[in-house]
Amino acid sequence: MIEFLSSLTPGPHHWLVLSSILFSIGLYGVLSRSNAVGVLMSVEIMLNSAAMNFVIFNKYISPGAVDGQIMAIFAIAVAAAEAVVGMAIFVAIYRRCWSIDVSTMDLMKD
Repeated sequence: MIEFLSSLTPGPHHWLVLSSILFSIGLYGVLSRSNAVGVLMSVEIMLNSAAMNFVIFNKYISPGAVDGQIMAIFAIAVAAAEAVVGMAIFVAIYRRCWSIDVSTMDLMKD
């Protein structure tokens, strides 16, 4: 029974595949969305995938250290700050253009 359960334990390969799938979903969202909030959510998915990679590599390369977890916390903090700044920019653009469609945002073109 224990041998069967140990075969169900995911290894680093499984976690890295999951992380790359999350990153791919986020990249597809960034490239395909025209709504600014959807683009911001997709960027958040990509940043969470990167934080997940920090934890995965830390667990399997040096399990005694907590460097990966600390870097993941910093990545989450940066993602939170990026979300706040991004939403403030989108509110400012919406007040000026009355739209948050990414394809119509060419304010800094001139």
